[in-house]
Amino acid sequence: MNSDSTSAAPFGADLPVPEPAREAAETLRKAAELHRVSRRRFLAGSLAGLLLSADLGITHRIQRYREELEILRVADEDAERSFPRAMWFLFPGYKTSWEEAHWILGSLRPALTTRGQLAGIGYSNLGLKPGDILEAVHAYIRKHRLERIYFYGHSFGGMLAVQVAAGLRERGIAVELIILDSSPAGKNDVRDRAMFEGTVFLYDAGYRIPMGMRGGYELGERVMHKNERSWRTIGEQTLAQLSPLAPSTTLIQSQASYIYHFTAPRFGGSLGDTKVAFIGNPEDKTVNYYSTRSAWKAALGANLVSDSTVTEGASPAHASPQWSPGVYQDALAEVFRIVDPPEPTDGPEPLE
Repeated sequence: MNSDSTSAAPFGADLPVPEPAREAAETLRKAAELHRVSRRRFLAGSLAGLLLSADLGITHRIQRYREELEILRVADEDAERSFPRAMWFLFPGYKTSWEEAHWILGSLRPALTTRGQLAGIGYSNLGLKPGDILEAVHAYIRKHRLERIYFYGHSFGGMLAVQVAAGLRERGIAVELIILDSSPAGKNDVRDRAMFEGTVFLYDAGYRIPMGMRGGYELGERVMHKNERSWRTIGEQTLAQLSPLAPSTTLIQSQASYIYHFTAPRFGGSLGDTKVAFIGNPEDKTVNYYSTRSAWKAALGANLVSDSTVTEGASPAHASPQWSPGVYQDALAEVFRIVDPPEPTDGPEPLE
């Protein structure tokens, strides 16, 4: 026997391996590697997938439900009993969800319910449409036979409140008082407009930011305004905007476009005897307090009966009643004293 026979290659080793057999071997190899993946990693990946699917499903359902504009009434038995024909309407600010609108009204309730009941405007996720909002508010006033109407404009919501008040006046309905809470009078009052203007450009050109890109957009915009927020706040607010409850990107873009194209002077002389009060904070890093105050005064003239009330101590400094309720309740009490001062007396009561 040949001495090299023990090291000889096995019979058939030089023959080519058929392609199906090669693919089967590769499949078996990959299957064997799956056993090396820990059960914990597998379960974690599966759970993440389930959470993502659930979030997408819930988001879609809520976003579809909120395609209809809605008047969000806040139940308050005492206010309903004391003021059955008086109502405050809150016009929420930029990116404010329906839930946050309730939160703002709850924070302002002790002050506002000294005059009327409370309701907020739940904007449609299909986009901001001032004409539809005017119709909804008008219908609500007529349905509930309201006689005394008050508006609270939260940030950009003040712009919308002025426009809707002017529209109601054309229909014979007077708004008694409008509160402008840090509300810009136009795009020039908005600080750090770079990313804001980009959003408007895309919207006006017909481009809509997909929901899936909202996280990056939100984070970028909030980092642009980091001078007013800590990194923790940036993270929390970005995550809040990723919530299924947050406004749609279409609504956010349409709000930005509305702010960009709004001009306060067009409403000069259109409010009749409606009283307007501006409140704000010189430390505001989102809206220029000084230019905004001057612009509203120039546009509204005698309608602006108060512009000296400052929300000193509020944090953030821009339109934050939900974060600083005590500051805002005091500010509103001061406004009410200015708007409706106590009746003068002829002198001290005579002693008995």
